[in-house]
This record gives sequence, C-alpha cells and structure tokens, in this order.
Amino acid sequence: MVELRNGTIRIDGTPTLLLGGEIHYFRLPRDTWQDRIDRLREAGGNCVASYVPWLCHQPEPGPIDLAGHTRPELDLWGFMDLCRDNGLHFFLRPGPFIMAEMKNEGIPYWVYERHPEIVPSGWDGTPCPTRTVDLLAPGFLSEARAWYRAVMAGAAPRSRAAGGNLVGIQLDNEIGMLSWVSNSPDLTDGMLRDFAGFLQARYGPAELARRHPALADGEAAFRRSILSPEDARAVPSWHDLAAFHRERYARYVATLRSWALEDGLAGVPFLVNVHGTGGGRATSFPIGISQLQAAYSQSPDLMAGSDLYLGNLDRNTFQDLYLANALLLASVPDGAPIGSVEFEAGSGDYGQTLGGYDDGATDRKLRMCAAQGNRFLNLYLFAGGYNRRMDRRTGDGSDRIAFTGGRHGFAAPVDPEGRPNRTFAKTARSLAALGAVADLLAEAEEEADPLVYGFLPDDFETECRYPGSLAAADFVRALERTRSGHGWETVVRSLLLAGFRFRARDLRRQPLRLGEDRVLLMPTARFMAPEIQEDLAAFLRGGGRALLFGELPLFDRDGAPCRILADALSVQPLDFRSAGPDFFPSVQPEGLASIRDEFRVGWAWTHQLPPTADALFRLYPDGAPCGFDVRAGQGRAVVLATDAIGQVALYRELAARLGIAPGLAHDHPDDGIWMTATRLPGGGRLLHLLNLDDSDKAFHVRLDGRRRFGGGRLILPARAGLLLPLDLPVRIRADSGGDIPEGPPDAVLVFSTAEFAARSGGLLAFRCRADTERIVLRTRCRVSLQGPGTLRREGDRVTVHARGRPDRDRIVRIRLA
Repeated sequence: MVELRNGTIRIDGTPTLLLGGEIHYFRLPRDTWQDRIDRLREAGGNCVASYVPWLCHQPEPGPIDLAGHTRPELDLWGFMDLCRDNGLHFFLRPGPFIMAEMKNEGIPYWVYERHPEIVPSGWDGTPCPTRTVDLLAPGFLSEARAWYRAVMAGAAPRSRAAGGNLVGIQLDNEIGMLSWVSNSPDLTDGMLRDFAGFLQARYGPAELARRHPALADGEAAFRRSILSPEDARAVPSWHDLAAFHRERYARYVATLRSWALEDGLAGVPFLVNVHGTGGGRATSFPIGISQLQAAYSQSPDLMAGSDLYLGNLDRNTFQDLYLANALLLASVPDGAPIGSVEFEAGSGDYGQTLGGYDDGATDRKLRMCAAQGNRFLNLYLFAGGYNRRMDRRTGDGSDRIAFTGGRHGFAAPVDPEGRPNRTFAKTARSLAALGAVADLLAEAEEEADPLVYGFLPDDFETECRYPGSLAAADFVRALERTRSGHGWETVVRSLLLAGFRFRARDLRRQPLRLGEDRVLLMPTARFMAPEIQEDLAAFLRGGGRALLFGELPLFDRDGAPCRILADALSVQPLDFRSAGPDFFPSVQPEGLASIRDEFRVGWAWTHQLPPTADALFRLYPDGAPCGFDVRAGQGRAVVLATDAIGQVALYRELAARLGIAPGLAHDHPDDGIWMTATRLPGGGRLLHLLNLDDSDKAFHVRLDGRRRFGGGRLILPARAGLLLPLDLPVRIRADSGGDIPEGPPDAVLVFSTAEFAARSGGLLAFRCRADTERIVLRTRCRVSLQGPGTLRREGDRVTVHARGRPDRDRIVRIRLA
C-alpha cells in the first residue's frame, strides 16, 4: 500500500524517499536490461521509472503487445519483474502522451488517421503547429480507453497493494505544455461548443453578453470571436479560455484516474507532472502550475511532480529552483507531498556538440530539492538507448520512433552503450549522501523565517495569447516585467544569499493570516484582481508588513480601473520611465546605510507619497520617489517600484525595517553560499549548504543566533554541497517502521562536519574529505572508532577528530554499544 499523507510518501506505512532513474526498456536490447539496472543500484537508486510508448506497443490498429511477442524489448511486464527481482520500486508512465522526443509525442499515427476531428486549430483558424489533440474528444477517449485497459491489466497485479513493486503511476504527460510552447489555443469545433457551455454556466446572462456578445450570433460568429478576437475583448476572452482549459485538464486527469481504478489499480498514488522550465531557467515554471493545479488537487491520491531542466545550478539560476519547489509546494493541498518526475541529469550535451554542464550540476540540484521536501526524485534520463526504425514508412527523414537519431539519451549519466559518463561519479556520490539519511529526508520539513512569498497563479495564465492583440501583449509585458524580470530575480537571489528561507502561499487558496504571516514578499503588477488587492490591503491595515516589488496595481485583470491597494497605501503613481537606446534612468538611494551610490535601472515608476512615508530611492534628476517605506493602518510596506540592485546588505536592511532577520548566517566575505535547515519529527536538524562559486570556502555558521559546529569553521569545496546533522538522536536499536521509537535516545549526535556515508542502529559511517573532520556525540554508551583519527571522552561528551583526504572520500566509522 502506498499512501500520500502528512507531506510524505508512505510505503506500507513507512515514509520513503524515492531516488529513481529513468530507464527506457523499449530503447534497449533486452539482454542489457540487467546491466542498466545494476548501474542504477550502483549509483544509489531505489526506483526505476519508464514511459510506456503507445506508438511502439500498438503501431497499427489491432493487438496491443506489452509482453514482447512482436519484439523482445517491448516486454514491459518482464522489465518490471526484473526490477522487482533486483529490489527496486517501479514508477509507470503510460501516457497516452509521453513526449520523450517520440514521434507524435508517443501517439500512434493511426489514431490521427482514424479520428481527424480530434486535431485542433490555432489562432485565426490556422493549423495547429503541434501534434496535440482534443483530450476529451470521444474518438480519442475511445482509443485511449483501450490502451489504458491493456496497461492496467498487467500493472494492477504488480502494484504494491497486490504485493508487487509498482509504487505510482503518472497520468498522461506535461498536459497543456504543447499549447504553451506553440502559443496556440488548441480548439476543435467540439471544444468550442464545450467552451460555450462552460461560459453559460460561469456567467449570468448580462455578464455573458458583455464578455462574449458573439455567442448570441451563432456558432460561426462565436468561433471567429475566440480564434480572432477584437483587441478590446482579447484579454477577457483569453482569461475565460485559460479557465476553460484548466477545467478540461482536470476533467481529463479525473477520467484517466477513473479508468485505472476501474481496471483494478488501487493502493498506489497517481502523479501529474508539471512542465514549465526551459532554456536553463524556471521563471516560466509557474505557468505549468497554473495550468494543472486543479488537475492534481482534486483527489488525495493525486500528487504533483515537477519537470526540472535548469542546466547548471549557479548564482544565476539557484533562485529559480528554490522558487519552483516553493511554489509547487504552495500549490498542492495541505498534507500532499511533491516530487520531481523529470529531474534533469547528465552532461547536458543534448546536441552532441561537446558542450553541456559541469560535472556537479546534478548533485547541487538534487541537494536543494531534497532540502525543500521533494519525496520523489527521478533522474531523467538515467540511461540512454536507441531509437529503432518503425515498420511504417513516414517519409520524415528517419522513420525512427523518435526524432533524436539512432542513439537517444547520449547525455545521460549512462550512455546508450552502457558507459558511465563524466557526471556519473558525482551523481552517485550525491545519491549516496541523500540515501544515507533517506529515512530522515522522507519526512523532514524545511524551516522558514517569518517571511511568506505571495503566489498568484492568476499571473501565470499566459501560456497562449492572440498574437494580433496589442492589449494582450501589454498585459503580458506588465506581468513578466515583475514576475520574471531580472529585477525580481535579483530581489529573491539577494534574500536567499542573505540567509533568508521562506515558504510560499497561494493567495487564491490560502489567504494571508495576521500573526502567522509576519512579512509578505511579493511581486506586484499593474493588473490584479480586486479581491486580492482587498486581501492585501486588509493584511496591511491589520498590522501585517510587506516587501513589494514592481508596479502597484491600477487595474483589475480585465483592464478595468482598480486601485484598492494603492489607495490603502495612500500613494499616487505618477510616471513610468523605461530605459532606451539613449536614455539611462538612474536612481539615488536615500536614508539607507547599506547603499549610497546612484545606480542605473531598466525601469522605474515614480509616486507621490503621503507625508508619513519615507522615500528610499529617487529617480534622477527630478527626485521623484520610486522606492519607499509607507504605513497603512497598523502595518507598513516597503515598495520597490524600480529595477533592483543585487546587494545582500541592502535586503538585510530592508528586512530589518520590517522587523525580521535571517535565522541562518555565515561570515564568509563572498555571498555565493546557499543554506537552509530542515527539522526532523524525531528531533534534530539537517543543515544543507551549497557553494555556488568556483572557489573553496571556509566559514563559521550561525543558526538561531548561535555559532554552531563547536565554534569551528566548515570547509565547503567549490561548486559542492554538504548535508550535516545537528542534535540528531541516535538509537542503537532503530525502529524499522515509520514511527519514532519511544524513550530517550541512546546518543545525540551534536554535530558532524562530515556527511554521513551510512547509518544503521549504532553504526555511524562518515565520508571525510577535509584534513580534520569533527564529530561530537553526547552519550553514555561505549564508543569505538574505526579509521584514521582520535577519540576523546569527557563525561558524556565524545569528540572524534577524523582525518580525511581532499582528493577522495575516506570512510570513518563510529560504533556505539
């Protein structure tokens, strides 16, 4: 039985961290399956995941071969059973859409040929630029139902509830992604009729006539009004269309889930994967959240899993990954866990150009995701393979099952020929570090400072817009300037490097709570729903505090005037200035200790302030305020209505104005260290650290105002991470279930400057790399040391100085008895 409960994945009642690797059985000769499984086990994985390509298993109408009758590599059941025999969990991804660089995204050609009505149109009635379909078209559903019935017939008896190794199943893949990447509304005639019914149920007669007058003129007029909207109606029409697609995605997921349950697949969770990263960034990732939140929030056995493609994790991008995890966690129902079902792994040389990422990129990303509470991390792709030629000749230049050539996954940690590439060793080391504390990470919760990120999924309903509309373009530019521009990422990056940790809150689903949410952190745009503006104003009037970045809202989401928040702050927006080829707007700080010099900005919005407000930044030369500290009722807000400058001391000062300070700090003069801490239900903490720079760093750490690690320094190698225990209870006879054993622990591991290599009852193994690693325990037990170093006892305090080797791992073991 696999359950989603209290933010965890529980397998037979035990919280479990799934460390998976994607291995495409259908792309590998059957006699190589065991070798690739061995490689995953060697790397430290405990779960195999794979797509199941409908295109390959039923290339033409007729029998569906999932047992390898037509080709040996198509024996899905044999592959799952082999993974079971090797002690590995299995995660199934049967589509119907799977992408995976497959032709038609994995849908058989004959489905399109038999049901041409399922192919949608784009804007202005142009052909759809992708191979998407109407997911709820009866023709598509009838064929997909037969496909699911065949898959579930073999999957159900292999589920964990039935004694097998299947622990989860993904429903379709990246739903809505094709519409986003192609800027296409993806509408068929049947969907337009469905859309008309959706609108009639959503609005009363008067409002419906105002927003969609063409509905009264017949189907053809309504079709034209949606696919080629007038500029004045483009934005409201687009918002309604976005809401309609989200409701349909939820219906589609509910349909697939119901099929699986009808076919006997019970006792395992269903996962919806969320797309949105691209180009090595995750600024657009919340678009996927916005599209699919309703789909993965409708049942307690549904789980959200991210697709994370961020390349290197460095100073430029680490805040993207932190926000992607935080926003996904904010979007799920209370108590639901999150994971990453496509966690980019490997060299990144996707074009075979000898380019790519540094060897430790996967390691750093894994560590951050584990720290932020991901319970399933699936390395995609773990092992490469081959794209065979299809029996059908399509004339597309290759006739192969996928468009990447004969070899596939050549950037994976294990290449198509089974050879580990340059990233394998560091990936395995990362999985070993996580695996040594997997039982702790399976239910650890990241701590947070009294700072909450205000998330509005509404601001990301921008996956497609009518290209001929100036109003729609202006709306999107306004949103993107603040939600994903370099100014906002500079604010978030600076706060994280200053040591702040924060949770996000979906303001549509979880309104702000006075007392619990001390300081709100939020990007704001000139368009914002009236009810959200009112909630923010009430929060400030009641004593809440906020750090706001961007433009104060002047309109609602349809473009009607709405200034509730600006009026609550008693400020008057005056003039918007933006940089141009011959114009270089500059801002002068005022009254700030951390920054005194003028700096250039890309844009600024000046304001008239009430007498009680303090200007913090003024635009040259007229001195009009574009950043200020203003009171509203019993609360106050610091508003940055201009591009931001990256300076850690500035954001510590601004936070101090709002009454908060970071709980974590270090004393290294450089800023390139990210830190967080997770609290464990059984007591103790784990400290997570990443060095984002190319140089080693030595520094002291303060947590909760107290210097840790005995006052000594930590050594954090270049572009590496550490996962260190603090005040961790140790029990010689550990409980094997998911519950915390009763009674006091046998020892407390006060701290270690070395990571765990393994833990088993009274045996603690550490991976030592620094010249001298320090391990301190508090215990009355007998303690022995195995490995180079010294052990000294003073009462119940035991101090071990272990000698490591910077050039390679040295394992030192401590045994308690």
